Amino acid sequence: MKQMIFRNWNFMRFLRLAIGIGVIVQSIATRQWVLGILGILFTLMPLFNVGCCGVGGCGLPDRKFKIPEKETTYEEIK
Repeated sequence: MKQMIFRNWNFMRFLRLAIGIGVIVQSIATRQWVLGILGILFTLMPLFNVGCCGVGGCGLPDRKFKIPEKETTYEEIK
């Protein structure tokens, strides 16, 4: 668990954390508690390095073979 939190920090992860903390501060200042819950969610996502796709879940595997393209034929209609 500690490795997940303390490893692989980059600029985007710091930016997401700062935005989450900013949302929490703004929700406390305006007393909008629903926004505070979203701020907590947005703060926990960079802490645990998860997102909409998970850790590296958006990458597609490389194809080992190339799919041949089929030639399209058209028929003239009169």
